[in-house]
Amino acid sequence: MSKFQSLLALVVASLTAVALASVGPVADLTISNGEISPDGFARQAVLVNGQSPGPIIAGNIGDRFQLNVIDNLTNHTMLKTTSIHWHGLFQKGTNWADGPAFVNQCPIASGHSFLYDFQVPDQAGTFWYHSHLSTQYCDGLRGPFVVYDPNDPLASLYDVDNDDTVITLADWYHTAAKLGPRFPLGADATLINGLGRSPSTTAADLAVISVTQGKRYRFRLVSLSCDPNHTFSIDGHNLTVIEADAVSTQPLVVDSIQIFAAQRYSFVLDANQAVDNYWIRANPSFGNVGFSGGINSAILRYDGAPAVEPTTTQTPSTNPLVEANLRPFTPMPVPGSPVSGGVDLALNMAFNFNGTNFFINGASFVPPTVPVLLQILSGAQTAQELLPSGSVYTLPSNASIEISFPATAAAPGAPHPFHLHGHTFAVVRSAGSSVYNYDNPVFRDVVSTGTPGDNVTIRFQTNNPGPWFLHCHIDFHLEAGFAVVMAEDTPDTKAADPVPQSWSDLCPIYDALDPSDQ
Repeated sequence: MSKFQSLLALVVASLTAVALASVGPVADLTISNGEISPDGFARQAVLVNGQSPGPIIAGNIGDRFQLNVIDNLTNHTMLKTTSIHWHGLFQKGTNWADGPAFVNQCPIASGHSFLYDFQVPDQAGTFWYHSHLSTQYCDGLRGPFVVYDPNDPLASLYDVDNDDTVITLADWYHTAAKLGPRFPLGADATLINGLGRSPSTTAADLAVISVTQGKRYRFRLVSLSCDPNHTFSIDGHNLTVIEADAVSTQPLVVDSIQIFAAQRYSFVLDANQAVDNYWIRANPSFGNVGFSGGINSAILRYDGAPAVEPTTTQTPSTNPLVEANLRPFTPMPVPGSPVSGGVDLALNMAFNFNGTNFFINGASFVPPTVPVLLQILSGAQTAQELLPSGSVYTLPSNASIEISFPATAAAPGAPHPFHLHGHTFAVVRSAGSSVYNYDNPVFRDVVSTGTPGDNVTIRFQTNNPGPWFLHCHIDFHLEAGFAVVMAEDTPDTKAADPVPQSWSDLCPIYDALDPSDQ
């Protein structure tokens, strides 16, 4: 090999490596359009630093994240403006940086940039980031976000935890979200770490996750899904769950994990099987289900195994993850008293659907022209004053809040995974269970609200002033109005969440755009 050839090989190898390397806590994120073919079918997408999913954003507990979003979008079909949410991070004191368009900010215009500048003083675990404008994340603007704890109390359970142990799951559509059906009947492909197959592209490359026999790996499983939940398993291996949505849990051994849109789990995998290839499976809840031709699959490859597809078979799951069995690793007191309704404010969310839009307590969320945060900073304080009318709930400060979400056939597309911004919450009643646990329930930030008969109930404490979105994380349902805003401690929001000038400049710039540039 000539010197030039070996140099070229080195450059190509380093470029390949760069695609997997993490960025942060200070980073530029350039948002652009480009063609990708993650499942062998080429289409235009919304990319972060030239890739989808975007790069892993990583840092440590205590870090200040400065993420400069540069909008170079050109394709109006997938929107030229953007706004990014850092999912699961509390944004205490920086509500303006939370990301939901028209709740916490106006979108960033193409040709402009905006610096998200926030601290992560007391959280560690697995998060993610995604566009929070319309259905844009379905077209590719999504990626994992990891905050490491150098003093992780569970560190003795694993040997390896790095960029290579992050596993992302994503639904992928051959049609841009705005051009497809309002409520798609399933994805064309499931992408695992950005690769997958559709039924018509069964020769496409699959993701390979490499392990060394005898080592224990902390895998961070992230659902970047826009819609389906996925049942995740690895042939021949148990999974020891140690984290749910960035809250460490007592270790729980399972053989499969049903993960809903936007949820995250860490599990320890002990690479204690024979050196071989094993199928990794992520079966969607609807659409192209099963594993024929290697769809919904990736490969776990032990070092020393041949570079071939696995021949392992799936055994029926006998020990699936049950959310109600999860316990926080460090005891976390449940707000309020241990009786139903034993809180300062109890809310019930009644779901409905009229064939086009979803409703909560009779209101369908329509994004206001003035972001809710800006309304509050401009003097609006009460639910009656705040827009959109009927969709904003004001919460008192330093109060215990209980929210129940009774599942109903009136809201099709269940189970609906609900996400609260700005908090984790105690899941005092879980889907599939009629038990109320006020003692040691799991805390998380996305919960399945289950199926008719369920009455999933959560509790949290209001310790974070500002407007926080509460919504179904099926993005097509959010687009159809399945959301409300929890405006927490409105009188103190202005003092608690000082905004930078760059934030104040967003709305005048956005409002001046021609609709074709939005």
